[in-house]
Amino acid sequence: MGPPLLLASILALTVVAQALLPSYRLLLTLGGAALSCAVAALTGVGTTRAIFADVPWDVMILLVGLGFLAELLVATRVFGVIAAAVTRWSRGEPRRVLVLFAVAMYAVSGLVNNLTALLLVLPILLILLKLLGVGQRYLAWTLGVLLVACNLGGAATPIGDFPAILLLGRRVMTFQGYLWAAAPPTVVALAALLVVVMVRVRPERGLVREPVATRLSLAVMGALYRKVRLSWRLFLPTAACLLAMLGAWVWVPPSSGVGPELIGWLGVGLALAVLPRTGERVIRAKMDVEAVLFLLSLFVMVSAVRQSGVFDSIGRGLTSLPVPSVIQLVLFLLLAGILTGLFSAGPSMAALLDVAASLAARLSPTAVYVGLALSVCAGSSLFLTAATSGPMTQILTERADLRDPLGAPVRFGFFDFLPVGLLSFALIQTVAIVYALLLVAGSLF
Repeated sequence: MGPPLLLASILALTVVAQALLPSYRLLLTLGGAALSCAVAALTGVGTTRAIFADVPWDVMILLVGLGFLAELLVATRVFGVIAAAVTRWSRGEPRRVLVLFAVAMYAVSGLVNNLTALLLVLPILLILLKLLGVGQRYLAWTLGVLLVACNLGGAATPIGDFPAILLLGRRVMTFQGYLWAAAPPTVVALAALLVVVMVRVRPERGLVREPVATRLSLAVMGALYRKVRLSWRLFLPTAACLLAMLGAWVWVPPSSGVGPELIGWLGVGLALAVLPRTGERVIRAKMDVEAVLFLLSLFVMVSAVRQSGVFDSIGRGLTSLPVPSVIQLVLFLLLAGILTGLFSAGPSMAALLDVAASLAARLSPTAVYVGLALSVCAGSSLFLTAATSGPMTQILTERADLRDPLGAPVRFGFFDFLPVGLLSFALIQTVAIVYALLLVAGSLF
């Protein structure tokens, strides 16, 4: 086995192992990164210094900075206020609950990462569902659609999720370029999913609703969250810092030398200066060190594989297929979706971005990169295990101990999510391919 194949095997086996053994996720990825560096050094592929120099530190800075601002927003209690308001607007009607919470999750996920959005909104929804006494079918489709809306919201903006942040950090797309190109198809995909679910699936079918019980449930929810108030003292400066960063990402030209990572760094510094006590507390108690170490280890393994020439070989093989370039693009997007469903978004995006560069040299870069981000979103929605938010939703649902009107327990597991995942994957992957082909066609005229 040559060094390129050995390094690629280490990356693939580590990704599979951490997915199968999430309790040892950090141990496995750190071990895989160390082993990759050792193999690369001993076989002459590259030194550890060269591998670490190839790590996209600008992306790491963006992820840490956005995570900090997300935690500051959490401290303002703005998301609790939003979730409580959505609960009131739903009036306890099952169809309204599903649609409104899906839309709310889509919007929230565009500002904070999927896991944070889920941890903020899901507990309130689970309490409402427990009070309403829903059945197994309704629970599975509601939580499933919620997860997919979370993935779509993350893909809609350049700061919503790792794949989009990676594109921004690598400077293959500008902030406004990604936002204008990616947001519309995610809205289309979410609307298509909601229409199919509401018109064809109808998960609320068979539920017996009692007006008195519904009013009582809403009264209980109102009592539970009546003291949730927005902290304007924290919200106004945090929102001002975030808006300043967004404005800088849109208006500061790359030619100025001020990149997205520097804007993020300056924005975090500004937030710390405005809210020193809260900011220090958030950094010390709330920052997710595990996620940073996981992504660093992932980048190290991908860097070692890149230096071995594997990605260049895959790119050359893809572009040398005896089919038109647009067919190569379609095959690439399908591969991205399937690989993401099997290995999750982070590893897939980090590895496939190098392959995408070979297609972007021949086709519209926007079509290739936005199509890739949407395909990764489709793959993240295929299986419950394809995104970190999936297993967390399962855990939180089990802890909530939900029961149907007859007292039987209702659950949310891998096979409960599968129908939602298959439908969502088909819809989002179709939107990704069609949209990418439209962008390619538009670039030719």
